Amino acid sequence: MPIAISTAQLKTIYDHAEDIYPEECCGILLGKIDGVSKVVVEVIETVNTWESEVTAELIRSDDSNRTKHSRYTISLRDIFHAQKRGRDLQLDIIGFFHSHPDARSIPSTCDLDRAWEIYSYPIISVINGKISDIQSWVLDSEGIFQLEQIQQTD
Repeated sequence: MPIAISTAQLKTIYDHAEDIYPEECCGILLGKIDGVSKVVVEVIETVNTWESEVTAELIRSDDSNRTKHSRYTISLRDIFHAQKRGRDLQLDIIGFFHSHPDARSIPSTCDLDRAWEIYSYPIISVINGKISDIQSWVLDSEGIFQLEQIQQTD
């Protein structure tokens, strides 16, 4: 199932990724799923709240030496606010985006550990502070990331 996202929404994501570089940016995608496609209606930029000594305990014990340059966390407060906004607009959270500074836009082990089948996971590669590319991923029923087609709309 492809994910449709507008040029303006992509610009918002790209700007956020470049502004936050060299740390990972992150955010939430609100939209609709109609059975044949996912449509992004709103992009919500969030703050990367990764704290290695706290967050690593929740994710993987071997992540304790990681920083915001290679990990991200979206606060529960931001997720709850997005859920409320979605409810008010009759939208759902359909995905979570983040950047990979100076790395490819493919999921990491940490990304896999945190993924749920129902969401899209666009990853933005930012090389030397500039957008390199974006790829979106979905987790299949066997727990393997599959590339998801991005349909850019105007």
